Amino acid sequence: MSTERSAADWALRQVEDVRDDPAARLELINRTYHGPLGVAPRHLPFRRAALSFMRWQIGRGVLAPGNSAAPGSPWWRAVNERLLRDGCEALARSAGMVAAPSSRAVEPWMSFIAEPTARTWYRAHNRSIVSAYLDHRDLATAESYSERFFLNVVLLRVLYAHALVAAPRLALGSLRWLGPVAGDPRLAMTRIFLSISRVLPDRYPLEDDVVAYLVAEHRLGQMLDYGVISPRLQQLYEWSAHELDEPALLDCIRDGSPIYAWSFHDRDVWRPTHLSPTMRVVHRFLPAPPPGENP
Repeated sequence: MSTERSAADWALRQVEDVRDDPAARLELINRTYHGPLGVAPRHLPFRRAALSFMRWQIGRGVLAPGNSAAPGSPWWRAVNERLLRDGCEALARSAGMVAAPSSRAVEPWMSFIAEPTARTWYRAHNRSIVSAYLDHRDLATAESYSERFFLNVVLLRVLYAHALVAAPRLALGSLRWLGPVAGDPRLAMTRIFLSISRVLPDRYPLEDDVVAYLVAEHRLGQMLDYGVISPRLQQLYEWSAHELDEPALLDCIRDGSPIYAWSFHDRDVWRPTHLSPTMRVVHRFLPAPPPGENP
């Protein structure tokens, strides 16, 4: 890396070089965790969640070039590029490249590089993801009805995984002591939240309607979404907007119902009309904290 070059320009070039090669995208995000000198033992464990989630995207086909036999998703490709670019730019800046950051999402990555912890990783990762969601809302609205539902599922789950580490009382109530372990991106359990491979469909584009996918979802996913996360969604988004310094995130939630590229009139999918006995028990023992309580 030449320190005379702009970090933003260098990062953009790296992303452009891998844009139409999903496997090269995976290798690029892997390299960012090795640091500018190729040796970053404190940072490497954090790549587990990022690589797992990206492998799922590649396997599903959403990162395939638009001119391929089975075109990928413009939205997924754009969001993934934002994550790659922010990470590459932070890496370049840590190596001494000049120029101010191209976006506010780069600074949290610099904080992670300086102090690699679960909380700083989530702040960086989720700031990039949320910024990309907001910047590419137009692409999201072009996706199918079912796909737009799952875009909201992905968002609420990565926000919740962050809260497990940084706001465990909000995430788990009386079981808050489990939060930092359950949400740690260095551990395999994080795949429950970030790989999404057992929760979301493994193909693109989607063929069935939302109801069919909800019926097919495994019990763990249902318990997590409707038993644990759903009752605290509004508070989760409010906390995340503050934690990530991204107030526009609140435009993605209304009265506890996600509305990113999704109509509020279709909010019933987030609130099941019938709660199983297991979910009733979860609601009783893991109620959402009162509004305004310290998470």
